[in-house]
Amino acid sequence: MPYFEYFPLMAYDVKGTKNYKLLPHILKRVKLRAGIRSGMFIFDKYDVKDGEKPEDVAFKWYGDAELHWVILMTNNITDRYYEWPMSQPQFQEFIEDKYGVADIDAIHHYEITQTSGPTSSSGPDDYSYLVECNSDEDGAVSVSNRGYEQRLQDKYRQIRLLDPKYVGRFVSEFERLIQE
Repeated sequence: MPYFEYFPLMAYDVKGTKNYKLLPHILKRVKLRAGIRSGMFIFDKYDVKDGEKPEDVAFKWYGDAELHWVILMTNNITDRYYEWPMSQPQFQEFIEDKYGVADIDAIHHYEITQTSGPTSSSGPDDYSYLVECNSDEDGAVSVSNRGYEQRLQDKYRQIRLLDPKYVGRFVSEFERLIQE
């Protein structure tokens, strides 16, 4: 069933003429329970292929392209155009529009590698991570606009997919909660 067919209907006066129409109540939201969101045992990791759309992944994974909303919801994606990985041509057009052709490879920011010691839950090894900084800090490395945006795309490419055996229960629970 298409996503918006699960939503309750509401009377809405589109033109302000007291001529009401029944429309899906699209402002209604359902939040994933923390247990489901963190339940790693019911999710598999998946790297979205270049040009793949949520519908493609849903068809490949669940056998039904209409279940693309399950993928978007379980990955907390609210904007499928900017929070889903773009194809290479879309990405190139996006960065040209955002930064201008001349500034695609201009400096977006600088960063340094920080190291943290072990924590009680992390084990004995040190961990390093990148931190934005001023350009004059020792060891600062520039990150281009293209590099920054590519990192975001790489992050968007890594999604979690609900194990197909739980999809029916997930959809039923969503349907129940959206009607409350």
